[in-house]
Amino acid sequence: MKELPEDLRYTDTHEWVRDNGDGTVTIGITQHAQELLGDLVYVECPQIGLRVSADQACGVVESVKSASDIYAPVAGEIVAINESIKDAPEQVNAEPYGGGWMIEIEATEKAELDELMSPDDYGKHVAAQ
Repeated sequence: MKELPEDLRYTDTHEWVRDNGDGTVTIGITQHAQELLGDLVYVECPQIGLRVSADQACGVVESVKSASDIYAPVAGEIVAINESIKDAPEQVNAEPYGGGWMIEIEATEKAELDELMSPDDYGKHVAAQ
């Protein structure tokens, strides 16, 4: 597996989470997830203002192979979506940890971030699959 960014936390459903330090978190899918899915052809993001709970499905990614839900790793309100990936879902394949981010959530429970996997733990999780 490729090097995992050290500044991110990870979920067992293959989302990554970046703490923006201002009460918001940015979320996308991992390199591993996009490799499993293959070339993405469609991304459905939730509406801004939607309140989500941790582990709630809040979006969908579709590839030539299959479709997969995107899960909110923390509870909160959707405050931003990456509009550019709607017209260019391939950005997620090209830059899963950069321009391919999907949503931003204003987190209501900061402690939920501590429950997410470290890069080492996520690497072990993927290796065990």
